[in-house]
Amino acid sequence: MPTRRPTIGVFDSGFGGLTVLKALLELIPDADYIYFGDTARLPYGSKSVETVGRYAVEAAHYLEAHGAEVLVIACNTATALALDRITAAAHVPVVGVVEPGADAAASISSNKKVVVIGTEATVSSHAYRKALEARGIEAREKACPLLVPLVEEGWVEHAVTEEVARIYLAEAFADGFQEADTLVLGCTHYPLIKTLLRRVAPGHVSIVDSAESTAGVVAERLKELLQAKTPASGKQGSEPQLKFFATDSVEKFRRLGERFLGRVICNVQHVDLKE
Repeated sequence: MPTRRPTIGVFDSGFGGLTVLKALLELIPDADYIYFGDTARLPYGSKSVETVGRYAVEAAHYLEAHGAEVLVIACNTATALALDRITAAAHVPVVGVVEPGADAAASISSNKKVVVIGTEATVSSHAYRKALEARGIEAREKACPLLVPLVEEGWVEHAVTEEVARIYLAEAFADGFQEADTLVLGCTHYPLIKTLLRRVAPGHVSIVDSAESTAGVVAERLKELLQAKTPASGKQGSEPQLKFFATDSVEKFRRLGERFLGRVICNVQHVDLKE
């Protein structure tokens, strides 16, 4: 019996989570998507754990109210600081970006030494280090605060970005971590400069894109969800329906968001979540 396509809700504090949505669209084209970018209240990294948790739960409930059957927390900071709170408050399955990235790194690292790069907030939370150590991996986390503004400026192949990345990675792979064989991109902005990072990272290092890893986990969770219901059919093979919600400028969301998603963004609605 045919049913409607499943709807996946994706939440981020801003634009970076669109790289997760991009990976989801490539891996799970037979679903529809709702994206919520809390652009009026970013960055989350400078806010308290309580505030991040409250904002994220509000967004999760909003996505659920609009039909999301699975929630993807595509924000490293929200995942690191508030995943348990979001999961407890939600009524549908929730997937964050940290555990899938840690799983992928643990599965490919031969010498069990991994470097994670991310924002100050994500690194300060030590979420990746804890997740990797729980898998028997020795991890070093390196904050790279200059990379996000460079990516948002559109300097993804700029000499300045390459030099900044080269300095950060040289520091990350120094002092006992020269032999680390895996680099985890612990920020959803970083997939835009993955080619550049591949050039400046040591040649023996494999790169784990947590956006791609998360999409893989969501695909498995969705399979389980559909097995518990009537299998989806009928509309499979058609283009996904995409809806976007932003708490700040719709025009800015379209303009910057298209860099991250790699396609034209339409159907953006402004939403005002009250304090």
